[in-house]
Amino acid sequence: MPSFNTALTRALGIKVPVVQGGMQWVGYAEMASAVSNAGGLGILTGLTQPTPDDLRKEIRRCKSMTSKPFGVNLTLLPSINPPDYGAYAQAIIDEGIRIVETAGYSPGEVIKKFKSVGCIVLHKCTTIKHAKSAVKLGVDFLSIDGFECAGHVGETDITNFILLSRARQDLKVPFIASGGFADGQGLAAALALGAEGINMGTRFMCTVEAPIHNNIKQAIVDAQETDTALVLRRWQNTSRLFKNKVTNDALKIERESTTGKFEEVQPFVSGQRGRQVFLNGDKDHGVWTAGQVIGLIHDIPTCEDLVRRIEHEAVDVMRRNASLIVEDSPSSKL
Repeated sequence: MPSFNTALTRALGIKVPVVQGGMQWVGYAEMASAVSNAGGLGILTGLTQPTPDDLRKEIRRCKSMTSKPFGVNLTLLPSINPPDYGAYAQAIIDEGIRIVETAGYSPGEVIKKFKSVGCIVLHKCTTIKHAKSAVKLGVDFLSIDGFECAGHVGETDITNFILLSRARQDLKVPFIASGGFADGQGLAAALALGAEGINMGTRFMCTVEAPIHNNIKQAIVDAQETDTALVLRRWQNTSRLFKNKVTNDALKIERESTTGKFEEVQPFVSGQRGRQVFLNGDKDHGVWTAGQVIGLIHDIPTCEDLVRRIEHEAVDVMRRNASLIVEDSPSSKL
């Protein structure tokens, strides 16, 4: 089997250019280590841990489960009581992690802190404008998130086919493609559009090792690409979530509220209720993120089987596409 040789695989020391994105309440050691052991890059989700010390413990636990490279995600989001991002960043650094995925608002200070100790930083962006700002901060890779993605999709509604081509045209820093990827055909397409690899979240949720209830994995398998909803657009904080009873209730308030106060919808979009979904297996208990890629997911493989399948599919597609090019014969030029 031939090996991939992209800027991403070379920089991170991984075999297959597939990154498991940071996912709240999913990015535990079980998930990250399984992806890394399969040849991709596993990612722990920093803020899934309640304190920086808990994150230290989770990093050590992940190290006991894999000898391969893995990273940590740190997402900075507006909050009434924001976590101590600096302390989380320091915990990541102190534990010897040198691959970090960042996302969110005003990441400058955190990125500076990581770069000062030689970390490789992958920063997630939903627009080229934000990507260019991140380049100025010194990030090593950009994760370009199309409108198809789960979670925070931005407010510009630009799908990956356009966004990745714009990234290829304008960005001077290597990038990976995020949103809408589940198979080797997608990886081959991303590479053709100029990306150095792909980032997958929802697809990795639907694996044997994903630390969520099997009912939720089966809900993803049973879903169609139309089974997501965009919530919180009224407050310029649009998130793509799995379409269920709670998202429908939240959208009704969003459409019909005469005050426009976020407090009216807040109980419906509680992150704690979403966490319980992954524990109790009731897909309608709360809101939870899922991308349109759910329409492409039809099984629950191990991470090893999934990454290997993606690797083989991508190689097969790229070889087939190369075979479509033929040299002109001398007679055809007459």
